[in-house]
Amino acid sequence: GNKELLAQALCILDCSLELGWDKKFGGLYAFVDAKGLPCEQLEWDMKLWWVHNEAIIASLMAYGLTGTQRHWDWFVRIHNYAFSHFADKEYGEWYGYLHRDGSVSHWQKGSLWKGPYHLPRCLMLCEDMLNRIAKEETLLPIL
Repeated sequence: GNKELLAQALCILDCSLELGWDKKFGGLYAFVDAKGLPCEQLEWDMKLWWVHNEAIIASLMAYGLTGTQRHWDWFVRIHNYAFSHFADKEYGEWYGYLHRDGSVSHWQKGSLWKGPYHLPRCLMLCEDMLNRIAKEETLLPIL
């Protein structure tokens, strides 16, 4: 119920999405320097599954809390990119790592870092939020 805190969180989300979105190939960069300087991380321009999962959740939550079209548009944009690039349409599950152009970098779907957390959590939370939005219910608490 803290409107000032919500406004700050939405500002951070909006700035992060604008700054992190790859305007040439789509998708969200793994790392971006806020001042546009080179990133230390070698994988800065890769697209990672968990970044997209969390951005899908955040943009849908922002829409559910505010009803603003821009947050719905971000949700659709990120959702469409993620499901068209990360999802293995033949065998299921998601690849974890893409090159900047959206091609798959690593074919394995599980590793020491990519486990069964982000994607199932994303899908469950989004299903719950979409159901609440459809019923015009409050989104909080959703966790």
